[in-house]
Amino acid sequence: MNNNVGEKGTLLLALVAGLSINGAFTALFSSVVPFSIFPLIALVLSVYCLHQRYLNRAMPQGFPSVAAGCFLLGMLIYSAIVRAEYPVIGSNFLPSILSLVLIFWIIRRLSLLKKEHTEVGEDY
Repeated sequence: MNNNVGEKGTLLLALVAGLSINGAFTALFSSVVPFSIFPLIALVLSVYCLHQRYLNRAMPQGFPSVAAGCFLLGMLIYSAIVRAEYPVIGSNFLPSILSLVLIFWIIRRLSLLKKEHTEVGEDY
């Protein structure tokens, strides 16, 4: 049960890292969105925590692709939210659709990994 909580934390950190990297990029280079230091702070902290997890824990096989999907999901969600708030940037249709597809892929992949680990007899 403890392994399951740790892996959910890794996915959450990957999602926050994706949100904050897109937020930092937008805050630094977009003239439409006002500058904020908080995405930069969140980016540094989430990448540091992900690095510490990488050094101290081994990920199960097939799990890094799900973590990368969560990172990409964070980037797409932030892009969709910013585009909804500032319509001058463009439409949020494509990031929203890609986010939904990615959410369904992550759920499917997690259920397949859980099924695979329960067949082997590991506790996931």
